[in-house]
Order: sequence, then structure tokens, then C-alpha cells
Amino acid sequence: MGNRKRADLPEGSDNPLSAAVTSRDQSVVQMATEAVKHKQCRLAFQPVIQAHPPQGIAFYEGFIRVLDETGRVIPAREFMPQVENTPIGRDLDCIALDMGLRTLIRNPGIRLSINMSARSIGYSNWSRVLDRFLKKDASLGERLILEISEASAMQVPELVVDFMDQQQARGIAFALDDFGASNFSFRHFREFLFDAAKIDGQFIRGVSKNSDNQALVRALIAVAREFEILVTAESVEIAEDAAFLVENGVDCLQGFLYGAPSVSPPWVKEKSSKTGS
Repeated sequence: MGNRKRADLPEGSDNPLSAAVTSRDQSVVQMATEAVKHKQCRLAFQPVIQAHPPQGIAFYEGFIRVLDETGRVIPAREFMPQVENTPIGRDLDCIALDMGLRTLIRNPGIRLSINMSARSIGYSNWSRVLDRFLKKDASLGERLILEISEASAMQVPELVVDFMDQQQARGIAFALDDFGASNFSFRHFREFLFDAAKIDGQFIRGVSKNSDNQALVRALIAVAREFEILVTAESVEIAEDAAFLVENGVDCLQGFLYGAPSVSPPWVKEKSSKTGS
């Protein structure tokens, strides 16, 4: 009996792994809370490229970032899963929207997409940010794209549909993020009327060599085409994948092949290079 193998640890508080995960999550939430409190947040911008000539920049996506206590830029994947369903998640949505709209005011030549949670639709602070900017300049809506993930949209579908209907009348476009990643029923396209869909990166990375993902990507593109939805492929990292995607009809390409998200606005660099040439 003394040599019996140790049983699996229970899931309760005595489980060291569970305690470590809980401690880490609490630390992440605290970091995000402090960043919001001290306004230590940034947007990182990534270009989204037209798949066909002239292959210019269709728009930029703005990703929320927070700074830790050392000033290091922390990407959303390291904190958003822990906070997206909390009040801090709503505050970060407000900050991202505010920073995004300020960016559009300062740069009238660009178009920008910002991620949001469906939970923010009913959050009065978020709505006030949007209304305040559009009252000052209604044309901002025509250069703003709001991205909502499949999973988020399906949490409160009726609320999302009503919200989209109201905001599309103001010129705002909507993109379905993570297209293909969850159980979003194709029939919902009739109700939601998305302007664009972004195919989830898990199906895009290495697609040129993966026949299963090739079939799935073709199917997703075909569905989007039926509803006249613009298609963007996320996480495009190599030229071979880009070639497959262009050949099969995507409208836009986004990924490290074209530029990583940067807190230094890439359009500033583009203007500088043109001036210097």
C-alpha cells in the first residue's frame, strides 16, 4: 500500500495546479485593472490588405493593449480571456472605442476596425462614447468597423441584431470575427446582416498544405458570397497561404506576412517613406 501511486489531484482548492491558475488569473485581472485605472492602455494597429490589385490597405484593425508595471506592452490574448466577462472587460471596450474614434479624427484618410463584446451593447458608458463622437462628427461612422466574435454575438443575438440595425443606419460597418470557429448557424446571416466576415486563423495558418482546411475555407467563402459579405482571411503568415486564399476568392488578407500589430501607427511610417523617396 505504501508504494501505491498517488491519485490524481482533486479539482478543489487543495489542488496546487488549480491554485496556481487562480493566482495567475487574479494577477492578470489586477494588472488590467491597474492599467485601466492609470490609463496605461494603447491601440496596436495591423494593416488589412486588399487581395486584388492595387492591393492597397483596405483598413487597419486596432487591438487593445495594456502596459504592465514595467511599461511592457501586453497583448490582448494574455489578459482578455480573464476579463472579457467582467466590468474591466467593459472598461477596456470603452477605452478601445474611444482611442479608435480619436485615431479616426486625427487621421481622416484611414478606416479602422475595433473589437467589441456584445455585452458592451447594454453598457451605458460604451454607448455614450460612441454617441458623443458621432454627434461631433457623424461621418466617423462611415470609417468605423465594429468586430464581434461568433461566440459573443450568439450570447445575446436579438440585442446584437437590433444594435447592428441602428448603427448601420449611421454608416458603421460590422464584421463577424472568428468566422467558422464556433456554432454560428448559417441561417443567422439572414438576421444579422454582417458587412464582412473574418475567417478564423486556425483554418488559415498552413492552409496551402492542409486539404481539410482548404475545403472548409472554400465552404466559408461560398457561404459569405451567398450573403454578399466581404471576406477577410486572418493570420496569413506565408506567401503560399496567401496565394491559395487569393485564388479562392477572399477579398482581404491580414497577418504577419503584411505586418504585425504595432503601437506605432504604420501609416506614419508610410507617409515618411513616401516623403523620403
